[in-house]
Amino acid sequence: MRPGDAGLAQRGFTYVWVMAVIAILGIGLAAIGPTWADAARREREQDLLRVGRIYADAIANYYRSSPGSLKRYPPSLDALLLDTRFVGTYRHLRSLYADPLKPDRPWGIVRASDGGVRGVYSQSADEPMRREALDLGAVILPPARRYSEWQFVPRVD
Repeated sequence: MRPGDAGLAQRGFTYVWVMAVIAILGIGLAAIGPTWADAARREREQDLLRVGRIYADAIANYYRSSPGSLKRYPPSLDALLLDTRFVGTYRHLRSLYADPLKPDRPWGIVRASDGGVRGVYSQSADEPMRREALDLGAVILPPARRYSEWQFVPRVD
């Protein structure tokens, strides 16, 4: 062995160790990745349920606070921001919320017989993680195969 060959052998050995560490990290990240993706999906689903309930509560509040005996649903989601049926400023929502599953798309609207907004739903065709019926208080969601089947329509008396 020549005097300069010892350094070359050590550099090759370090290269093998670096490649082994990279392979182990890759395997670890591949195993953890789906868990992170499921956690993010579960969080978006929870946000959908929270925001959907907020909309359902606001629509129910608008309906119940209708002046007189004729109850009406809001003509649009914007009417929940500023209710002009009263003399003072009355807000059922402080701002319109984006769909947590499809922020670039508007909410789907469930129309009442008079054309008002009776409820909202996500336009996502993805499959929900929760498959059982859900009772959110103001809203009961039946089992669904797609998020778009979850219609946040409040129970109004």
